[in-house]
Amino acid sequence: MFPMFASARHLPRRLEYLSRPTRRASSFSPLPRARGRVVFSGIQPTGIPHLGNYLGALSNWVQLQNTAAPEDELLFSIVGWHALTLPQDPDALAVSRRDLLATLLAIGLDPKRSILFHQDHNLAHTELAWILSCITPVGKLRRMTTWKARLAASRNANDESEVDESLLNTGLFTYPVLQAADILVYRSTHVPVGEDQTQHLELCRDLAEIFNRTFASSSPLFPLPVLMSTPSRRILSLRDPTSKMSKSSPDIQSRILLTDTAVQIKAKIRSAVTDSIAGITYDPVARPGTSNLLTILAACTDTKVDSVAERYEGKGHGHLKADVADAVEERLKGPRAEFEKIRHEVAYLDEIARNGAQKAREQSEVTIQAVREILGLRC
Repeated sequence: MFPMFASARHLPRRLEYLSRPTRRASSFSPLPRARGRVVFSGIQPTGIPHLGNYLGALSNWVQLQNTAAPEDELLFSIVGWHALTLPQDPDALAVSRRDLLATLLAIGLDPKRSILFHQDHNLAHTELAWILSCITPVGKLRRMTTWKARLAASRNANDESEVDESLLNTGLFTYPVLQAADILVYRSTHVPVGEDQTQHLELCRDLAEIFNRTFASSSPLFPLPVLMSTPSRRILSLRDPTSKMSKSSPDIQSRILLTDTAVQIKAKIRSAVTDSIAGITYDPVARPGTSNLLTILAACTDTKVDSVAERYEGKGHGHLKADVADAVEERLKGPRAEFEKIRHEVAYLDEIARNGAQKAREQSEVTIQAVREILGLRC
């Protein structure tokens, strides 16, 4: 599924040495393999998650936790360093970090089963990111396309063509390398990501392969992480169903936040853009607004979208919107109540963060020590 390491003739001349194993005298011993899967994923602390975040990623994390084998290891991180690739208000970021941790707990992630932690509490991420950046061809980063999408969203641009490299900072350009380090520092084997991050996982695999072949060919250090296909739903903006639901949209009516009340949810769904075509059918191309509502209803009720659409044959948008609002409220009222209960328990949240960071550092330290030994950065 993923492209393997490119041969030397396809690399810039300066990087050709990276395709050949490096001869070295080292006492490095192969690290023991994990007994089960090592699952890693992260989310940026850029405000209260919306319905798209919840149905597209967070609910899948809970499902992964609840169905994981006893020997599986699960790590879910709040990736604060990634948030800094775009301008942030420091006070707002501090609140968002704590609120997001409260959200992860509120939706059902259990710190006794999953490791929940702030990425910026573990410096091993940035150390490995620097090491990986030293073996990352610039050409690979230039082929990444997500930076344009992120800039366009942050500037509320109508199209990616409205942004160019003059707006690009180095952190945003190289953040796929940090993302690879996030994954590889725990020697992760499985990564649940959305469609827009598939390209980054391919880069992560490439960098793992480059490192293994260059520095650890006899005993590869990093496994090649596998994309986990999860039943994620792509939830679109309620006001512009040609684009994803986003926290950066200036129109607050375009998204449903996990903290929205039943009244707010009903009002936002009632004002959702649909069309003037009679009846209800699922057609994402011709009827994106109507299809988005059907997708939301199907996701909230764990039903196939085609089956949902059949139930509304001959009915109108008013009936559909009322049912969608009720289903969203039913899905969110439990997590919302739990979030409001714990979001101000600062001591409790800080303790969860400290304990998670300690567990994360213990796991990553084994990897970092091996990397240092392999590269010659020894005591």
